[in-house]
Amino acid sequence: MGVNVNRSYRGMTAEQRLADRRERLMSAAYTLYAKPGFAATTIERLCTEARISNRAFYECFGGREELLRALHERCVEETLVELTKALQDSHGPLIERINTGISTYVMFATADWRRARIMHLEVRRSGDVLTVARQQAIGAFAQLIDEAWAEEPMPAPVSRRLLTLGVIGALQELLIEWVLAEEQPPVEELVATAVHIFSRSFTAVS
Repeated sequence: MGVNVNRSYRGMTAEQRLADRRERLMSAAYTLYAKPGFAATTIERLCTEARISNRAFYECFGGREELLRALHERCVEETLVELTKALQDSHGPLIERINTGISTYVMFATADWRRARIMHLEVRRSGDVLTVARQQAIGAFAQLIDEAWAEEPMPAPVSRRLLTLGVIGALQELLIEWVLAEEQPPVEELVATAVHIFSRSFTAVS
């Protein structure tokens, strides 16, 4: 007789149990991958935090790396949603749009220290695990920025794409400083500094 894989157990179907375990692992990794970090977090520790067995882990993810990629992807998607909405609602002059975009990104990134560490620190410390994911995320953010001021003139030989990547890199370094500094700079200073860099970069060539 065949096994009914959809039968319920403690009120949950097999699919629901799997989804629940995945979420518990994602939640555990959100804290542990942020600190002490990906390299220092074992599967055993993740399972202990998530209250599941090692066997159950491999029913959800192929390994620590796959879990990190899933977690990073979620952080990026959540941030993109916030930034996209803010930019779509901003219709003022260039400097106003820059301020809106920067403020939204920095405030959302720093609202949860775990998100800030995973997106800006662990993404680099994890070696090759997130190389492709990091480039895809940067590409997505760069596209949003390009669209936000696509009408602004850009004289040759300045490349809009390269300039966008340059200012994104500067913003990432500011957030890494915020993550690692013993005395974190106020978020308002991060925003003001990033707005200065972005506005000077784009208004100087317009």
